[in-house]
Amino acid sequence: MQVLDLPPFEAKLTQSATNQPLIWDGLRRKHVVLTPEEWVRQHVVHYLAGHLGYPRGLLALERGLRYNQRQKRTDLLALGPTGQPLLLVECKAPHVAIDAAVARQATTYNQTVGAPLLLLTNGLVHYCWRVDFAARTNERLDEIPAFAAAVALAGP
Repeated sequence: MQVLDLPPFEAKLTQSATNQPLIWDGLRRKHVVLTPEEWVRQHVVHYLAGHLGYPRGLLALERGLRYNQRQKRTDLLALGPTGQPLLLVECKAPHVAIDAAVARQATTYNQTVGAPLLLLTNGLVHYCWRVDFAARTNERLDEIPAFAAAVALAGP
């Protein structure tokens, strides 16, 4: 798989009975198909938990949500200390540009989720914003905040 602009980690890889590459997902506690997007998602999980202090127990992968009568799934959602949405992450494969369409998808999901922080990444390019729903504004952040900083940014 492609080298990403995220710290490497010890990925546990195997193959399915039909020779599909699989990666161990420690949050879901099972092997999942190793697609380019899953490669990015697993790197982000390990980065948030291993480098930025996000508690693994507060990370949720592919959590379901309903939007416009349709069932959708978020790629990754980090929850705050009391279980409220904190950081919504939209992962794309490395060859997918992080463009206006990806931003629209993430902000559409976030209208339902209500996370004060939003991260868009393809593993090579990362964009992080603080969302102020009351003022209807977004503030671009210079970096992905560590857990304690994210909780402080989210406010009361």
